[in-house]
Amino acid sequence: MFPEFKLMNSKKSGISGKTGGIVYSTNPNFQYRDESEPEMATLPPQQQNLRIMLDKKLKGGKKATLVTGFTGTSADLSDLAKQLKNLCAAGGNVVDGNILIQGDFRQKIMDFFLKKGYKVKLAGG
Repeated sequence: MFPEFKLMNSKKSGISGKTGGIVYSTNPNFQYRDESEPEMATLPPQQQNLRIMLDKKLKGGKKATLVTGFTGTSADLSDLAKQLKNLCAAGGNVVDGNILIQGDFRQKIMDFFLKKGYKVKLAGG
């Protein structure tokens, strides 16, 4: 009759999402298993195939530079996004594994990546 474990909504209760919302278990032998996939290791710059394109759909019609194709951990992706935001003196964020920088900075970002040794191409029109 009683549940084996209790789930809580982490947004309402402020509980970290690390345990998937499991707060406690009535089973003394219960072991939490993390079902998420491990992150891929970050490839060196020479093995990355990045694409830089101008996007007008994600920002409600405003121009934004989109960098796709990065293979690596989310922490490395966030660090790279921070470097690009500082380089361009613009805002931006990481969306679905892609870097989005506000404004048209395709050439500046391409020069940055080439200097760092990345394989990069301009994509789109």
